[in-house]
Amino acid sequence: MTAPEDLADRAGLDELLLGVPVPLPDLRDGPPTVRLDYTHFSLRMRPDRRLAAVTAVGIDGALLRDVSREGVDWRLDPRLPAEQQTGPEVYARNDLDRGHLVRRADAVWGTPAEARAGNEDTFHYTNAAPQAAAFNQGEELWLGLETYLLTHAATYQRRLVVVTAPVLDPSDPLYRGVQLPLRFVKVAAFVQDGELAATGYVLDQTPLVGTLPQAADAPPLGPFRTFQAPIADVAALTGLDLDQLAAVDRLPALVGQAAPEPGVPAGWVRLSSLGQVRW
Repeated sequence: MTAPEDLADRAGLDELLLGVPVPLPDLRDGPPTVRLDYTHFSLRMRPDRRLAAVTAVGIDGALLRDVSREGVDWRLDPRLPAEQQTGPEVYARNDLDRGHLVRRADAVWGTPAEARAGNEDTFHYTNAAPQAAAFNQGEELWLGLETYLLTHAATYQRRLVVVTAPVLDPSDPLYRGVQLPLRFVKVAAFVQDGELAATGYVLDQTPLVGTLPQAADAPPLGPFRTFQAPIADVAALTGLDLDQLAAVDRLPALVGQAAPEPGVPAGWVRLSSLGQVRW
């Protein structure tokens, strides 16, 4: 197990990475959270849910490195009691993935030592949330959106701050003592034409249309839908203070007065391919 002193020097999210302060968001109200800093990212744990309420990672597209994940095991964070984390027992003998909230590749940049530390730090259970395997691995869904953002940063050598959070709804299904979040959100912040800008996304694994095969004791997690959504709506879903990023949201101006899709909230854009993502 990682010793506590091994994490004592972690600086966490660089809030000035974009040249404009972009801090780790916090909940407006609700249960207390515990801030944990890692290499290039930070998160706030909700001990009552045993999951992170929010994570934020800084990405420098010009300094990304290729670091293998081989030999890195998931582990508990020794700075937090084990009973306040969702550990290996929740993921055993079922179709649930340990879904990285901060994607491994997003934290792998900087000096060789920083890149190695970023890689390993993402494998703490505090940075995981239970996700249906097809949701977590789907190229057009969770993984696909993450890859899209990282590729954009690398191709154009851009810097991004990516905020990721589960929607911790009180009605989430209970499984092995942990309520499983059915929706997840992302907000990408970047500098566009010299000004701070941002875009928001909602990824949904709610069982609304049929179910996927699951282990006998796992609750059904259904087909997957991905939306680009107003950041103000992302804030309302999660309870996070995202006022700074909502004020520079690119989506409202890009969507304009387009007719809403039936069954989709006003101002949301259902993404059937990553080519529909609007910056």
